[in-house]
Amino acid sequence: MSTSSTASVSTHILDTSVGRPAEGVAVQLSARPGREADWQALGGSATDADGRCKDLPALPEGTTHVRLDFAVEPYFEKKQADAQQDAPANRDSGPAVFFPEVAITFAVVPGEHYHVPLLLNPFGYSVYRGS
Repeated sequence: MSTSSTASVSTHILDTSVGRPAEGVAVQLSARPGREADWQALGGSATDADGRCKDLPALPEGTTHVRLDFAVEPYFEKKQADAQQDAPANRDSGPAVFFPEVAITFAVVPGEHYHVPLLLNPFGYSVYRGS
């Protein structure tokens, strides 16, 4: 929750390759109080069955930049393993995912809430500021 002196962040992930939320993706939240400052790791969460992280840590006062790090490789590896179990003849020797991690960095101002959805598939992703 944002206050007049802090911003707040939420996110969710939609796996566009299947048109469903991406469950179980680890998400780490970091912040810094200026462009030249070092990143401070604040903690993380994992996406739930709706693809949402409902318990990301609060941002410290003075935060100007936020980074969300999504560990997507384990999600796609599990998805690929499940698919191969169902159809062993369709094994692919290529990587499960082209982008093993997705890092999204954005600027924030106090008092605003930032919802940053990640639209994900094994070979690409897109993000935007949601509502």
